[in-house]
Amino acid sequence: MQDPRVRLFCAFLLSVAAFVSIAGASLVFAWWLVFTSRWKNIRHYKVVGATILLFGIISAVITLTGSDGVSYFARMTVILLIGAWLYADTCPGDFLATGTSLFGTRIGFELGMIAGMAWEMAGGLFEDFHRIQIALVQKGRPWNIKSMLPAGRILIFDTLRRADDTAEILAIRGYRAGGTICTHFYVLPVEILAGLCATAVLVGAYLFR
Repeated sequence: MQDPRVRLFCAFLLSVAAFVSIAGASLVFAWWLVFTSRWKNIRHYKVVGATILLFGIISAVITLTGSDGVSYFARMTVILLIGAWLYADTCPGDFLATGTSLFGTRIGFELGMIAGMAWEMAGGLFEDFHRIQIALVQKGRPWNIKSMLPAGRILIFDTLRRADDTAEILAIRGYRAGGTICTHFYVLPVEILAGLCATAVLVGAYLFR
């Protein structure tokens, strides 16, 4: 999708629909099959696979306790697929342009800037995680839970340091609040159809819950 507004709108509606009912999760999965490039949208297969495995373990525990673990697994997996699609299609500046367009040059600009910076940091975390994994393999150390814990501490520390550096840069450059950006959105007919279908999915999730 070219228009970030439609993309975020669809992701929000579909996430809510998947939470509402198992029927909604099924409809969301059908939407994902029709309107996305499916597995081509996943950038980090190992992360997605590990997350799905974690969902499977949690759902098994939930099932053993007498609750509906299958419903949990289906909903969370579908939401993960929507998140992977949103992450793959999002380009730098999309959140900033969308926030400014919807909420103005002050609040919208700041909300978009915060969301965009958080999104870029998330991408940096994936890259750093991969570098740490390669470094451990080259040193001949096993990649397991024991090695993942210190790697997590390093990633958290580095993320906080980057956030502090970014705040200092903004202060040095005299940033106070708000800003402007030239936004040009191009809505394709298929994107309008995707938005309408996402709305119908949410309605169907409530009707068949």
